[in-house]
Parts: sequence; C-alpha cells; structure tokens
Amino acid sequence: MSLTLHPRDGVSFRFDPGALCLEFLVSGGVGVYAHYETLHGTADLARWAAVSRLGLEEVDTTADELIRAKALRTALWGLAGDRVHGRTPRQADVDAVNRAASAPPLTPVMTADGLRSWAAPATGGQVVSTVARDAIELFTGPYADRVRECAGDNCALIFVDTSRPGSRRWCSMDRCGNRHKVRAHRSREG
Repeated sequence: MSLTLHPRDGVSFRFDPGALCLEFLVSGGVGVYAHYETLHGTADLARWAAVSRLGLEEVDTTADELIRAKALRTALWGLAGDRVHGRTPRQADVDAVNRAASAPPLTPVMTADGLRSWAAPATGGQVVSTVARDAIELFTGPYADRVRECAGDNCALIFVDTSRPGSRRWCSMDRCGNRHKVRAHRSREG
C-alpha cells in the first residue's frame, strides 16, 4: 500500500515504504523530523491508523497511548537508522520495541464477504503493539538487509526493498528517482 505524501514544495507523490512500521515513521518524530509531526493529539493517531495499511475505521486512543506511540516511533527511527547505516541497534530501541510488542495487538477478523479486517473498536495500544510486532518481523526477517534510506538528496525516507533484484534506491521514482535522472541528464549535457 502506498501513501500520498504532501511535502512543503507542493508536489505530492506516492511512497510505499513496504512495511507498516516504516509507514509509521512518516508521521513525524523528534529532532530533524519534528517539523513533519502529525501526531499532535489522540485523534491524529486514529487518523493515521485509518489512512495506513491497517485501514482502521474506529480507534479509541488515550493520551498515554499517544505517548507510547511516539516513544515507539522514536525507537523505530533509531532501529531503522542503525540498520541502513550498518550499526548494531541500540539496546534502548530494542527494549522499547519489545515492550510495545508485549501488549495485546489488533485482533484480526474475517468479514462476511471473506476479507480480513480488524475487530472494532480498536485501541491505540493495540495499534502500537501491532506496529511494534511488524518491526520485529521486519528487522529480524528475510528483508532486514533490504531496509534502505532513499538515495535522493535531502531525503530521509526509509523503505524496505522488495524488488526481485534488490536494487531499489529511491523513495519514489516519481520524486527522487526522477530528480536524479534530470540532474544526471543536465550534467551530461552541460
């Protein structure tokens, strides 16, 4: 599932991070990611869960669950950054993910038409646990070595490369990939 991102330059683009836990990073963070922050209140976590690959329509979130969600996101930024730069993950980040994953996750259900959905209403804590469990699957699974940071200038988006050859370099060919092609073409001509 891909997200439509709306950067400050006004040119929206599609981005598929390839994993729920990496999708959660797009909601903002601390430090350099603070100006991208979208989780200002409990309704914002519910809104993220609705537009994410979870597709949750009803999430009851408390202020404490929002705090735990942001703490998990900070740990995920740390784990993802360590992974893409070949560093050993910090124990504090590992502990934060494990702590979040230990709570009850979302409950999957089958709908009358045979599709998978989630039991409603969900809680913010269940969303946090489900995101943490997805991170454990990603960072310990077969695609752990394919977690990448976009090679574009000034782009810190992180994705999992699920392409067959494992050669994905860009968050989106429509954005960073195309910009690289344009720069390369101009440098050859000029």
